[in-house]
Amino acid sequence: MKNIKHIISFFALSIFFGCSTENDLIDLDALGAPAAISALTTVTQDNTGKVTFLPRGEGVSQFEIYYGDGTVVPAYVSPGGTVDHIYKEGIYDAKIIGTTINGKSTEVTQKVEVSFKAPENLVVTIENDLSVSKKVNVKATADYALFYEVYFGEPGVTDPVLANNGETASYTYTNTGVYTIRIVSKSAAIKTTEYIKEFTVTNVNKPFTSASTPPNRQASDVISIYSSKYADVTGTNYFPDWGQAGQGSSWTEFDLNGDKMLNYIKLSYQGIALADGKTIDVSGMEFFHMDVWTADLEKIETSLISKTNGEKPVVKNLVANQWTSIDIPISAFTSQGLTVADIFQLKFVGTPWAGGSVFIDNIYFYKTPTALIEMPIDFESTTLTYKWNGFGASDFGAIPASVVTNPDQTGNNVSSKVVKIEKPAGAQVWAGASLDLDSNVNFTKGTKIKVNVWSPKVGATILFKMEVSTSPKDGNGNPTVFVEVQGTTTVANSWQVMTFDLTSSSSFNTANAYDRVILFPDFNVAGTGTTYYFDDIKQSN
Repeated sequence: MKNIKHIISFFALSIFFGCSTENDLIDLDALGAPAAISALTTVTQDNTGKVTFLPRGEGVSQFEIYYGDGTVVPAYVSPGGTVDHIYKEGIYDAKIIGTTINGKSTEVTQKVEVSFKAPENLVVTIENDLSVSKKVNVKATADYALFYEVYFGEPGVTDPVLANNGETASYTYTNTGVYTIRIVSKSAAIKTTEYIKEFTVTNVNKPFTSASTPPNRQASDVISIYSSKYADVTGTNYFPDWGQAGQGSSWTEFDLNGDKMLNYIKLSYQGIALADGKTIDVSGMEFFHMDVWTADLEKIETSLISKTNGEKPVVKNLVANQWTSIDIPISAFTSQGLTVADIFQLKFVGTPWAGGSVFIDNIYFYKTPTALIEMPIDFESTTLTYKWNGFGASDFGAIPASVVTNPDQTGNNVSSKVVKIEKPAGAQVWAGASLDLDSNVNFTKGTKIKVNVWSPKVGATILFKMEVSTSPKDGNGNPTVFVEVQGTTTVANSWQVMTFDLTSSSSFNTANAYDRVILFPDFNVAGTGTTYYFDDIKQSN
C-alpha cells in the first residue's frame, strides 16, 4: 500500500507541474496544510452496515481514511472520490487525513454511528440565512442516525442535499415563496424517519453586520452628520417628512447590537435637515461619505441642497445584501454649479422609486488631513488636538488626562508639552488614559516603544498597551486585539526613558492594525492622588 501511495502522490505532482509554465513557478513550501477536513458518511438502508465515505477538504491532493473498527490498512481516496466499508453495529471514531502535494497534512476524528434501529427523536430546525437572500439552512439530529437527506421542494429539483447527522444542509432558492421541505433521517436500518414542513423563504431585509468603522480623524478634518465615530452637527432632523409619509415611506433608527443607523423604508425620496437657521460650509472638505446597505435597491441618488442655489444630485450603484461604501468628491457637486458653502439639507432618492429600503450609516464630509497623530508622538504640534480619554475613577468614570506645559524641563526632557495623567484617591488599580492614533502603527520603524516617564516614586509599574480599536469587543466593551508590556520606574521626581519591547508579549503581531495607545500609571495599585507625566512616545529597534 505504501508503494501505491507514493505512485498516487507522484502522479498528482506530475499533473500539477504539467499545468505550469516556466514563468509560473510554484513555491511548494509556501503551501499551507489542508483545511476543513471532514467526510460525508452515508449508509445503505438494508441492515448490512455498508458505509460510504466522501472525504472533503481544502488544498488536499489525497485522503487517508482509518475506519476506527480495528482495520489496520487505511483507504486512500482522491479528491471527489468515495470508498465503502462494512461495519458491525456500533459507534466508531474514524480518522480522516488530508495531505497536500508538498506533504503537509491535517487530520480529524469523526464519529460514525452504525445502528440497525430506525432514527428516533428527530429534531429539525429550518431557518432563513441571516446574510444571503433566499438561502435556507436545515439542521437535523436524531438518535441512531448517521446522515439525512433534505428535499427542498423547489420545482424541477429532485436530488436531495445530504448532510451528516447534526450538521447543516443549505440550499439557495431561485425565488422567495412557500415551499414544502422534507427531511429523511437515515441509519443502517431499512426503516427511515421523516419530517415535513411548509416553510416561507425570504429575502434578507436588514443587515446583520455593521459598516466598517471610520478612521480616526482630527475634528478639523471632518464634518459629521450622522456617525458614532465623530461629533455630529447638533439639532439635525433625520426625517423632516417632506410629504414622503403620504407615499408609504417611513423612517426609523435601527439598532444593531448597540450600533445605530438610519433606516429609510420604501425609499422614494427622503431628507435630512439641519436645525432651523443652521448651515454648514463644506467647501474646505474633499469628499462626502456614507455607508449604505440594501436588499432591494439598485441605486441611490444623493443631493446636497444649498440655501442659495438649490440642489444637485450624484447617483451611485448599490450591491444587494452588503454594505456599499460611498465616497463622492465635493467637486462632483460644485462642477454642476452648486454652492457648497451653505448646505442645509441632504436628499436621498431610491431606484426603483419606493421599491425598497436602505440602511445608512457614517454620513460625513472629510478632507485629507494636514497633520496626523501618529508615531512618534511628542505633543508639540499646534495644529493637532491630542484627545486623551481617562478612565478608571473610583466611580468607574474618567480620570483627568490632558496635554499640559512640561512642569520639569530638566534632564533628558526639556520639551514644552507633555501629557499629564492624574490617578485620584480611590481610582481603580487599572485606571489610565488612551489616545486614538490617526494612522496605524508601522512596525518597520521598530517593535520597541520608548516613553519618557516622570513618576513621583520609584517602583511604580507602568503598563503600556496598544489596541486595534475596530476589533471585536469583550464583555466590558474593550477591543479583544491588543498588546501589553510592563515596566518599572527606577527614579522619582525626574524624567526617565522606559523601553517596552512589544515582541516580549505573545499576543503581539506586526500584522495587527494597532491604532490606540493606552498608558496605565502605577498599574495594579489603587489611586492615592498622585500625578504622572509622559512624553516622546516613539519606536526603536
